[in-house]
Amino acid sequence: MNTQQMGKPARMLLFISSILLPFVVYLPIWKIELDAPQYPEGLSLQIHANDIRGNVDIINGLNHYIGMKTMHKEDFIEFSILPYIIIGFSILFFIGAWINRKKLLYTLFSAFVLFGIIAMVDFWKWEYDYGHDLDPNAAIQVPGMAYQPPLIGFKQLLNFGAYSMPDLGGWIFIVIGLMLLTGVILELRFSKSPKSVLFFLPLLFLFQACTIEVKPIQVGRDNCHFCKMGISDIRFAAAILTKQGKTLPFDDLKCLLNYLQINKETAVQDIYVSNFSGKHELVLATQAYYISSPSLGSPMTGNMAAFNDKNELVKNNQALAGEEKTWESIRQ
Repeated sequence: MNTQQMGKPARMLLFISSILLPFVVYLPIWKIELDAPQYPEGLSLQIHANDIRGNVDIINGLNHYIGMKTMHKEDFIEFSILPYIIIGFSILFFIGAWINRKKLLYTLFSAFVLFGIIAMVDFWKWEYDYGHDLDPNAAIQVPGMAYQPPLIGFKQLLNFGAYSMPDLGGWIFIVIGLMLLTGVILELRFSKSPKSVLFFLPLLFLFQACTIEVKPIQVGRDNCHFCKMGISDIRFAAAILTKQGKTLPFDDLKCLLNYLQINKETAVQDIYVSNFSGKHELVLATQAYYISSPSLGSPMTGNMAAFNDKNELVKNNQALAGEEKTWESIRQ
């Protein structure tokens, strides 16, 4: 067997990648969704390889009042070259599968990852300029306020919640990257060189950076996602972390449960509750201990306190004389 050639699985993955990649030219790669009380149906931007679509005109009209530039596809040189880069990679993947050399696979994978990093840096730079380069004569001006959308995940911008994530084309792009990574792993699986370990260190940092986390609730700034009241008592606050990385804050566990009852389609990653004692940090709802007592007087009369520690629950319950609850019984 020629040790310079790829195995059949890696070669097949490279060939499949060459077939899938052209679809990215015709599908939306990234999307930014905006929601606010005055737009309950939400607004969205869909970024394609050669265009920007969605509610562009409405968002341009809104952004005019706060001094942000209007968006037009003619302003982005990326739209004129990105389709050719994508097709170019597709052709190179096909050639790589045909030539069948391990080093070519490693080179193509490295180039593809580098291209993805450069594309994300370019996207972040565009978002930064878009959110910071404001018209000083705008009708609405908030001192010190910038309107840079999130690169990925959720961010609150005044009364708008902005959520950024890959769209269908972007997920295909990611799947192709993972397929190429699988091919590289298969070819390195028998390698005993320390260099093969170093090869994957940047990927570990990348996966760590993509980990989604619940955002801390800010008293006096965040509003309950269900009743829209301002969150004023952190002891009773709760939050939902969606699978898309968005944090939905609530001023009372009762509001959170009511929201889930109405919005059963919500893609929930985890549910968090505020620790009633200590620093009132958010803890996983499934790992907390609960007391139900009318004397708690929570904001929306849910009257439920959560504790990260069983001893704290016992100590507080001596004064509250409440009923101990489990998360399973609360969800029923």
